[in-house]
Amino acid sequence: MKFQFPKKIHEEKAKDFIEEFDRFSSPINGDDGLRRYLKTISYEDWLLRLQDAIDIANTSPDRVPSFTYFYVSEENGRIIGIINIRMVLNSFLLREAGHIGYSIRPSERGKGYGKAMLRDALQFCRKCGMESFLLVCSKDNPASAGIIQSCGGILENEIYSEHTGEIMQRYWIGKPQQS
Repeated sequence: MKFQFPKKIHEEKAKDFIEEFDRFSSPINGDDGLRRYLKTISYEDWLLRLQDAIDIANTSPDRVPSFTYFYVSEENGRIIGIINIRMVLNSFLLREAGHIGYSIRPSERGKGYGKAMLRDALQFCRKCGMESFLLVCSKDNPASAGIIQSCGGILENEIYSEHTGEIMQRYWIGKPQQS
């Protein structure tokens, strides 16, 4: 498996990836709006959004610098997962979403890909100088909580999300940032 920055050549595989979440009626995290863009605008517009997010000097005030990658099988090029790595946190991300959001396609869950993808993402973040990472998941998602814990996540607290209507668990990997 390897991270690949989304490009035009991934369009059909990205559509297949999102369609699988729809077929399974599964939520998706870390897609930086891909599902929404494919339904309302275009894949090309989503790619422009990703480019804008990595332009740290010119990131719009309502966004934070971030990187989104597909997690791709080197064997067949199939998109196995998607991950969004946020370099800084605004108030919403600090409360409800964290530094890293990710999803594994429903047919590939339970095979260790989530853990491997998160470990690879943490290694990438450390190369970028980050030392602590907030990850947030729904209390109703024990698989995600297990992945986070297996990568060193320590539960800080649980909060009620006005955004999702769920209880969210907030985990830190590394030393939490001081407010």
